Amino acid sequence: MRKNRIESIDFLRGLVMVIMALDHVRDYFIFGSFTSNPTDLTTTTPILFFTRIITHYCAPVFVLLTGTSAYLYGYKKNRQKLSKFLFIRGIWLIFLEIIVNNFLWFFDPSFSIIILQVIWAIAFGMLFLSVIIYLTNRLILIVGLSIVCFHNLFDSIVFDGQGVASILWYFLHQGGLVKISESTSVVFGYPIIPWIGLMAIGYAMAPIFVNYHQKERRYLLIKYSCFSIVLFLMLRYFDIYGEPNSLTKQDSLIFTIMDFLNTTKYPPSLLYILMTIGPSLLVLALIEKIKNRLTDFFIVFGRVPLFYYFLHIFVIHVFAIILLIINDGDPSIMFNMTPFVGQNQQLVEYGYSLWVVYLVWFIVILILYPLCYRYMEYKTSSNKWWLSYL
Repeated sequence: MRKNRIESIDFLRGLVMVIMALDHVRDYFIFGSFTSNPTDLTTTTPILFFTRIITHYCAPVFVLLTGTSAYLYGYKKNRQKLSKFLFIRGIWLIFLEIIVNNFLWFFDPSFSIIILQVIWAIAFGMLFLSVIIYLTNRLILIVGLSIVCFHNLFDSIVFDGQGVASILWYFLHQGGLVKISESTSVVFGYPIIPWIGLMAIGYAMAPIFVNYHQKERRYLLIKYSCFSIVLFLMLRYFDIYGEPNSLTKQDSLIFTIMDFLNTTKYPPSLLYILMTIGPSLLVLALIEKIKNRLTDFFIVFGRVPLFYYFLHIFVIHVFAIILLIINDGDPSIMFNMTPFVGQNQQLVEYGYSLWVVYLVWFIVILILYPLCYRYMEYKTSSNKWWLSYL
């Protein structure tokens, strides 16, 4: 029973991580990636839009399951030991995000731009959990739900500039850019408030994997899933609350559907979280009874998430360089990269068709699988303490 529980979580995590690779391949390969937004309904196409929207599931599921896994990791430990582990791992992830992840994204040893993304949000979620795990699970759930459900009340509070209050608000809720020197800027891409609430919910829901039999657990997960989906549909249809991106009149049915699904990720709105977590809980409920080669394939990735994350960014980035060389392009544009593409006209003109994105994605996953499998085996067979931080 325990094995199945863990495998269902690992499957879902692995599934969204494979989908995540599609989004990051798109970042490096699609024409216009550095100058346009695939969810901008005035410029996008349906296939490009849905290529982006399907990857919206990755970050929230990753964060939710991190909270769940934290509870399961500490289930037979005392809370003091779990708190210490979460605190140290949170600090470690902050270091990895700033130094390792940013280098892998931009191949820029000068760190002219530092973007704080999902690993940053997970790190602060762990730091947050290290404090609140001393509360009862009911209180942790209330805290998490309150953050996720009510943070959109603060959408109208907008700061600009480089003052202390502005930087704090960028960090907590708004997101934004801070220039820390003439040569270095920091972008708060994942404001922490919504994400730490979602991780707290993941932690608080974890007892259903310990205290309930499979049939009861499936019932609860399906109930929570249906509630989330119905609440999303109602709030989005009536355009009442929880999404700053209001509905607009479109010229066709497909664009009306696209507009309906076009919820805000930065920071994640309530509707964005409901839209992504609802169906994901349904998958989590249904997958427990399924065991085959396909589920085993995704489980491999789900068991080595941090290793996979950094490795896939590196492989995708190197693949972009190789393809440039093959096509007689200038591989130097993939070094010392910057999101401010106005500083590099070659990046403005760079990119490939969408079919290339899907082909590269398929190849990248094939490359990653044996590496992740071997690392999973090593991690499973080893008792080295430091592996718990990787």
